[in-house]
Amino acid sequence: MSKRDLKKYLNELNKEQLEEQIINLYDKFPAVKTYYDFVFKPNERQLLQDFKLKVSNEYFPVKSKKAKARRSVAQKMIKHFISLGVDPFVIVDAMLYSIEIAQTYSSEKIIKQELFFKSMLNSFEQAISFMIENGILYDFKNRVEAIRAEAENQEWFNVFEFNSIIEKFDY
Repeated sequence: MSKRDLKKYLNELNKEQLEEQIINLYDKFPAVKTYYDFVFKPNERQLLQDFKLKVSNEYFPVKSKKAKARRSVAQKMIKHFISLGVDPFVIVDAMLYSIEIAQTYSSEKIIKQELFFKSMLNSFEQAISFMIENGILYDFKNRVEAIRAEAENQEWFNVFEFNSIIEKFDY
């Protein structure tokens, strides 16, 4: 069904039928419920706090001894934030936090997997792009620079790529 067909169908429904359709969607699909819960009570601070707790638990688990250190957990949640329309400042805070906590982890544990470092570089590049798109790069200058400096301090093999990403723009 095209968007045009959907609009035509919805125009044919009266108010009660529309309400019933939306309530059915709300009950049937968790994504719709999540969306409306956020729209009517947007608690971005709580979302960010939950994000930070979940991501830090990936690297420094409370219940188990072994860290999973999965970047995908953070990426999935960030994607969810974007789909909900969360404030870009909150999204960038989450993006940078996921890199910062990974750097804290790598400062305490020796990581031999090249994929970890490539993954962090990818996260860094995505965060920078998102900040540029939203015109908020300057607001996070200190954190961006701290991440780059920490990659250099820990002697990450791809520190030159971190530097070249920063050199691409003028803040």
